[in-house]
Amino acid sequence: MKYDFTSIIDRRGKDALAISGLGQIPDFAPDPPKEGFDIIPMWVADMNFPTVPTIPQAIIERAKHPAYGYFNPTAEYFNAIIRWHEKRNGVTGLTKECIGYENGVLGGVISALNVFCSKGDRVLLHSPTYIGFTSSLTNNGYNMVHSELAKDRDGIYRMDFADMEKKIVENSIHAAVFCSPHNPCGRVWERWEVEAFMELCKKHDVYVVSDEIWSDILLNGHKHTPTQSVSEDARNRAVAMYAPSKTFNLAGLIGSYHIIYNQRIRDRVEKESSLPHYNDMNVLSMHALIGAYKPEGYEWADELCETLSGNINFACDYIREHFEGVKVTKPEGTYMLFVDCSEWCGKHGKTIEEVEHAAWAVGVAVQDGRMFHGPCHLRMNLALPLSRVQEAFARLDQYVFHA
Repeated sequence: MKYDFTSIIDRRGKDALAISGLGQIPDFAPDPPKEGFDIIPMWVADMNFPTVPTIPQAIIERAKHPAYGYFNPTAEYFNAIIRWHEKRNGVTGLTKECIGYENGVLGGVISALNVFCSKGDRVLLHSPTYIGFTSSLTNNGYNMVHSELAKDRDGIYRMDFADMEKKIVENSIHAAVFCSPHNPCGRVWERWEVEAFMELCKKHDVYVVSDEIWSDILLNGHKHTPTQSVSEDARNRAVAMYAPSKTFNLAGLIGSYHIIYNQRIRDRVEKESSLPHYNDMNVLSMHALIGAYKPEGYEWADELCETLSGNINFACDYIREHFEGVKVTKPEGTYMLFVDCSEWCGKHGKTIEEVEHAAWAVGVAVQDGRMFHGPCHLRMNLALPLSRVQEAFARLDQYVFHA
């Protein structure tokens, strides 16, 4: 490969929550390991790879100029986003006017819901559910109504359209949060699924906030279908949220953006986002995006997806061959595994908490899946060099599932 996905980066003392947060955030972060084991960070959804070199180059070049005053996003910023979506997802007709800055995807989700809803309204989401949705919607006075994703005969998570329609009608729902690709299950929805979902929303006048922050991280040849691309109604009914942060590991720089084609909705969302006077772009964040969306970024993202596919394939094969009673559906996107330990725990008389603590003790810092509505699940980040993934599973084999 052209880029480095094998070096083990020492993130200690380098502003890495994945390392420094262990034992510091009760009921959220894993505990630190016992003596003799180093940390293999597999909980926070960031990556343990050096990002594409054009990003630090762009930041350093801009930082050389000693003035950092007020600014407006440049034409280069907007053009980089437009090109990215055209080349990666086949999007046409995207213009500068449809793109708006958001400090973060979750803040953008709330701004859109504030346009679509009144406080106390019910909002449809799929379950399992990303913990960020749970906290942000709850904090802002919205009531979540969950529609369970159901596994088909091949073990693939699918939307239950009958259940969604029933809950939309019974709860007078007019807004939904759609996660595409899905976190934490890793589904990359097929085009017909997105079409059917948006047709259901059209039928019942449900507006959609589509979180597509994972849309660049596609595994084993899967393709992303932008929610707004499936029909003219979807184009005008959905607000889509994106960011380079998941793709290029830029969460610490802050910076996301929305795409909204409907001018009335766009004006209202931008008004909502402006109200707290905190939704302002950082100049270095702008240059980081421009650096990410250069030609080298396209190459790097392709190699990243190839690397992550290998990691995912290794992990899923290892679980199937070595951990009897542990189940996982191979994700089609993201770099997260959502591992169901129900059968193993039942057979061995263990709780998921005991499994987690056994893993944490030997440095395998996985996340409690119960926060994502997985009753006996682990959530595992596989965005590490393969050698570290292999070491993590060797430890799980020796010290957890066959201890």
